[in-house]
Amino acid sequence: MSYKSMFGKVLNVALMGNPVLGKKCRPVLDPLTTEVQELISDMKETIRHRGCLGIAAPQVFCPIRLVVYHIPIKVDDPETYDLTPEYDPEGVPPQVLINPEITPLSDKMSEGWEGCQSVPGLLGLVERYHSIHLKAMDEKGRIYEKETHGFHARIIQHECDHLDGILFPHKLKDPRMFGYYEEVLKYLK
Repeated sequence: MSYKSMFGKVLNVALMGNPVLGKKCRPVLDPLTTEVQELISDMKETIRHRGCLGIAAPQVFCPIRLVVYHIPIKVDDPETYDLTPEYDPEGVPPQVLINPEITPLSDKMSEGWEGCQSVPGLLGLVERYHSIHLKAMDEKGRIYEKETHGFHARIIQHECDHLDGILFPHKLKDPRMFGYYEEVLKYLK
């Protein structure tokens, strides 16, 4: 059930198994429409309310190519999420990616634990490109490009996978490195 706060509406999140999560999303044709702008506001409020790092539009039942994310300076469980302050020492405020395109900058890969609002309570060890080039539109419809590395690159890749119907369990290299959050944390400490 969704509800309205003073900042936007907190949206319901689709769970693994819902068909909306398995589809390739359509491009956003006009990011300045009222509907897209309201969705961006609601997605920002949803990640704030849920305390998560990001969310993709299909996770909130809207199959368009739109992502909202942020990178905190620290997390409650540093054993699980390997932040890379060497790249983002101040963290990253909420970012909007519309019709994002990702290109790896090299073949270098990094492993890291990932969770997901659509796969609640579970973590998996996933290999991702360490450094990427990102091209996207912001919420004002301006095209921008940037390079990201480490944890920042991981978050972008994770969220953008949703736009192609991919959830992190689909990317597990070793299915044994997948489990309930509390159990995984016991053995990481």
